[in-house]
Amino acid sequence: MKKLFFIFFPVLFMAISACNNGGNKDKVATTPKQQADSLEKEVLEGHDIAMPKSMRIPDLQKETKRLIDSIGKLPAKTQEAAASYKAKLESLYTELGNAYSSMETWMNEFNYDSARDNVEQRIKYLADEKLKVGKVKEEVLGSLQKADSLLKARF
Repeated sequence: MKKLFFIFFPVLFMAISACNNGGNKDKVATTPKQQADSLEKEVLEGHDIAMPKSMRIPDLQKETKRLIDSIGKLPAKTQEAAASYKAKLESLYTELGNAYSSMETWMNEFNYDSARDNVEQRIKYLADEKLKVGKVKEEVLGSLQKADSLLKARF
């Protein structure tokens, strides 16, 4: 019986230890430094998604402006028929401009090295920046989606 105990106890101990250690892989940042690093990564991922896509905005604005101007040159009755589409294009033009400005503003104001020497302040700063870049990303992607569907639709 003692031999069985000496075999069974270490196996049981290893099984319990394995169960406890397995959970550590799924835990989110446990130290303030890890939390700051995680937030930094999330902020940069938001930027890396929105920034390249925002580079399409000037071309989409040009196309939108061209269509607005083209509608303005149509005969009066055709302009009336296209009035709803023109209003949507004008709204899109403004929305695209706002999204582009938001991206530029965020990038100019973001301080990558902010509070490097104070982890708690850095966490707060990066948490705020994560929210800001998330809004910018939504604004950019939303305006691009609207542009893609509206510019394909025509009238």
